[in-house]
Amino acid sequence: MLTPVEAEERAAGLTGRSAGSADPVDLHGLYNAHWSYLVRMAVLLVDDVASAEDVVQDAFVALYRKTDSLRDPDAALGYLRASVVNLSRSVIRRRQVARKHLKVAEPESTAGADHDVLLRDEHRAALRAVKALPRHQREVLVLRYWSGLSEREIAAALNISPGSVKSAASRGLATLHRVLSGGDFDA
Repeated sequence: MLTPVEAEERAAGLTGRSAGSADPVDLHGLYNAHWSYLVRMAVLLVDDVASAEDVVQDAFVALYRKTDSLRDPDAALGYLRASVVNLSRSVIRRRQVARKHLKVAEPESTAGADHDVLLRDEHRAALRAVKALPRHQREVLVLRYWSGLSEREIAAALNISPGSVKSAASRGLATLHRVLSGGDFDA
């Protein structure tokens, strides 16, 4: 029996597989297990939940298109992480182009009503400091300390050398230490 999503995909002609073929990678399992983790990671990169959810959804759509060539669930998760990082970069680039050419500032996102309850002053200061880091250092630190990836996995996700991962992490941590210990940032 088909799930409602599978029935809708079949009716829309979105599935290219026959009824008897099995997915090499369990997309439903990956989605259920990693959706919220990937959205949280994307929020740290793009700064708003709606864009982060779109980024993660697009990453899963891209994985669905490649599912015949991916056999390893770990490779599929790595593909999703790399896709989320790359799609987040695209979102930020589009925002920068819109600001530059349209001369329209994006309205500041307002914090939720429970924001002050959930985050203490130290957490807000740390997030501001992380957001102020250069893109490369921010991505490395998010993947390393939020996602818990190894240097080799970060290098693969960002398509850089492990040495670049080490130096970006070192510079990013040094900047965070200097900013957070001395209060050297704009509030």
